[in-house]
Amino acid sequence: MLQVVQDLENGDTTLLDTPVPVPGPRAVLIRTQASLISAGTERMLLEFGRGSLVEKARQQPDKVRQVIAKARTDGILPTVDAVRAKLAMPIPLGYCSAGIVEAVGAEIEDLEVGDRVACNGPHAEFAVLGRNLVAKIPSQDVSFEHAAFTPLASIALQSIRLGKPALGEVWVVSGLGLVGLLTVQLLRASGCRVIGLDFDEGRLKLGRDFGAETVDLSKSERSIEVVKTLNEGFGVDGVVIAASTPSSEPIHQAAEMCRQRGRIIMVGVTGMELIRADFYEKELSFQVSCSYGPGRYDPSYEQRGQDYPRGFVRWTEGRNFQAVLQQMENGGLDIEALISERHRIHDATRAYESLANRSALGIVLNYASPESEEAPKAERSIAPPGGAKASSASMRLGVIGTGNFVTRFLLPAFASAGVAPEMLASRGGLSSALAARKSGARVVTTETSQVFGDSGVNTVLVGTPHDSHAPLVVEALNAGKHVFVEKPLAITPEGLESVREALAAHAVAPVLTVGLNRRFSPYVQRLAQKLSGRSEPLCATYCVNAGAIPDSHWIQDRKRGGGRVVGEVCHFVDVLRFLVGAPIVSAVAVGTGNPGQRHPLDRAIMTLGFEDGSIATIQYFSNGHASFPKERLEVFSDGRVFVVDNFRRLQVFDGSMLQRPHLPKQDKGHEGLVRAFVEGVRTGQPPIPMDELFEVAEVTLDLAAQLEA
Repeated sequence: MLQVVQDLENGDTTLLDTPVPVPGPRAVLIRTQASLISAGTERMLLEFGRGSLVEKARQQPDKVRQVIAKARTDGILPTVDAVRAKLAMPIPLGYCSAGIVEAVGAEIEDLEVGDRVACNGPHAEFAVLGRNLVAKIPSQDVSFEHAAFTPLASIALQSIRLGKPALGEVWVVSGLGLVGLLTVQLLRASGCRVIGLDFDEGRLKLGRDFGAETVDLSKSERSIEVVKTLNEGFGVDGVVIAASTPSSEPIHQAAEMCRQRGRIIMVGVTGMELIRADFYEKELSFQVSCSYGPGRYDPSYEQRGQDYPRGFVRWTEGRNFQAVLQQMENGGLDIEALISERHRIHDATRAYESLANRSALGIVLNYASPESEEAPKAERSIAPPGGAKASSASMRLGVIGTGNFVTRFLLPAFASAGVAPEMLASRGGLSSALAARKSGARVVTTETSQVFGDSGVNTVLVGTPHDSHAPLVVEALNAGKHVFVEKPLAITPEGLESVREALAAHAVAPVLTVGLNRRFSPYVQRLAQKLSGRSEPLCATYCVNAGAIPDSHWIQDRKRGGGRVVGEVCHFVDVLRFLVGAPIVSAVAVGTGNPGQRHPLDRAIMTLGFEDGSIATIQYFSNGHASFPKERLEVFSDGRVFVVDNFRRLQVFDGSMLQRPHLPKQDKGHEGLVRAFVEGVRTGQPPIPMDELFEVAEVTLDLAAQLEA
């Protein structure tokens, strides 16, 4: 299928061929029939991409501060690599579309194949959306082109819901772009008198056509007085700011226009330098509207399909979609007047040229109907142009999951070891297609089963969410393939046991390893060499400034991510197990919290005891500051102290001269582990002994269980 993407590095807009995505149990596959280019948001992305690196930095000062902080803790080279990787990753464009339901997830009962729907899908011939982001088009009277305006109109509707306009009130809409003109119509439908402000005469005329009185900001330097004159000298009841400008003047003007205790709603993008006197003297209220409404950016609502109770949250983003579609059906919204250009999806780049030239308002992309000879087939696999690159003779790699970590760290590490992937698989398809452009995979697919069934693949890299690790490892082992699975190996004891059984079923088991890369860091390897002749047990502390992760993040979901201890602490348990070189015989975890409350799984101290008498603590805290380095390992032995400082430096304190062996950049051992795995597949010897892999997994699961008790 075709999908529109933008290169953030240079702003280029391209059409990319990708496999058709696969819907999950609470998602819907939609064959797109029309999509709307959002002039405001997408023009802003276009201009951002075409700006220089300095201009990009000026537009995102918060990101600059993050980059500086990362450079201080991780070093210049890793920071530069991270920034380049971010800019080099094209992003999908579009969030307003309509189409026909092609397939529904197993848990969806209120949608059927063939239903006409509006959604916030990208500019792509097929799209997968969560159930709550899909609304049925009420009748044939609402065309696909008009229905594609639903998400944008919902943004306007949500701003009005926040302002709570009443019948007979006077409201100003500042900025008559698409959102502003839709806001004008919805305010008029609410019984309000509306005054529209803009610099463009064409948009002002549309505002008048929709029933607004208008003020041309290009001709009047006294817009505030003009507005008050239109309202018989009184201040207005409220202002919706739908403008897009770096200036804070629209907010200042809005405050001056308002009456005592007026309401100002920000739905556009402007400067945010507020003048206290503007708001203090009139006791004005100011609120920023969040997109389509309640549920926006909540993974439980948008991705997992958990709706909010109607009695407590009357208007969610999904119900706002439905309300907008009803207005279209009833004739309360004139959408046709907002369409200035129509293009075929194949001509999307031409449409974006119009957007860049600011010559269009509503640009609609049309797609082939299912009955058309041009209609795309729902192909789950494609062969990217260019063919596969030369790869290691002994390893033919299939990759399942092409998220950020796999594409930024693991695929480059395999490439450095001389291995290019034969096949890339992910449910979404786009990430795999983008990864294939760099790696040269011969096949890109959204069917993971194809990786296991392909005789041209003898090794599988699993880089999916944590709950799928054990099942996919078992499936790969049952297919007789070697496996590299990103940590953790499993998030439950049952999953771990299933992997053990799958290995035991082979007389000569395939090579299995887990992405416990830190033991392969040059710093840890050097430290192990220095400890090799020790004469007493080790004492070690591993301090981790883990950083806060929101509760809504998937890794915090015990069923999906396993929690942060299972997902990350396994790294530190493994490093200590490697350095001590003896089995772990005791593990105790203590977390913060009050009696009767669940201990947070990301603020804990864990103590390990080893068979040779060594002891170690892992101090894992999420409540620190990002300016402090993330990891610091201290080892005490034979009158010496060794410090691995955030994988940037190894310090040795031994009573003579302070030694600081260091490498040019931070190295956490990703390439070292991958090289060892490639060699292990060749020789049949896993890079990490199997008993240690399972021991580390069992200890980590035990630590997590103690913290959850």
